[in-house]
Amino acid sequence: MSRWSLPPTNKEAAPIPDLVEIERRFLVDGREEKPWRTGSTAHAIEQHYGVENHIQSNGRALSCDGVFLAELTPEQHAVWERMATKIGRLRRRDTVWVLTFKSRIDAAAALELEWSVQAEAASALMAHGPYPSVKKTRYVWNGSDGHAWEVDEFEGALAGVVLAEVELDAVDEALAIPPWVGHEITGLTSWSNRALAQTLAATMNTHEPRPE
Repeated sequence: MSRWSLPPTNKEAAPIPDLVEIERRFLVDGREEKPWRTGSTAHAIEQHYGVENHIQSNGRALSCDGVFLAELTPEQHAVWERMATKIGRLRRRDTVWVLTFKSRIDAAAALELEWSVQAEAASALMAHGPYPSVKKTRYVWNGSDGHAWEVDEFEGALAGVVLAEVELDAVDEALAIPPWVGHEITGLTSWSNRALAQTLAATMNTHEPRPE
């Protein structure tokens, strides 16, 4: 995640240091060999979307039904106020729960705030589910130029879908793209994890038996 200083909102306002995520995303053909598994670390991940509807902020902290989730530092609160649209995500990576809020700036960059949350707090938030969600195994693979690639092999109804993403310090940063990486999908919202989760949830709801 990179740190940028965005322009002030007016002439009197001082620049606010914002947290910005810059990434490029790609499709991967997972039908053949899987070289990204070699020498990488693997993590079991589940991601839940729509949690923002059940989170409250008082400017100093985030909570759910009175249960403390995370503290907002002055810098984070400034970013929170700058976010035009807040998209929330609760992720479990192995045994660790992480709460994230993003707000898109352009195709490759987004404001991002992120906190580790306790299991009790995560349970309070999950009690409002089920949410649109995805499950996947993430492989972290180091490229020849030192960039860390995150390759996600999805599970369940999305089995066979493989996506790769890499975080950058600048939009125009030089990047050595591995030969097994396919078509670039940076900025295509239909391929976002959130969109995949929503599509999966809609499909499951369509196929649920209706009461007679």
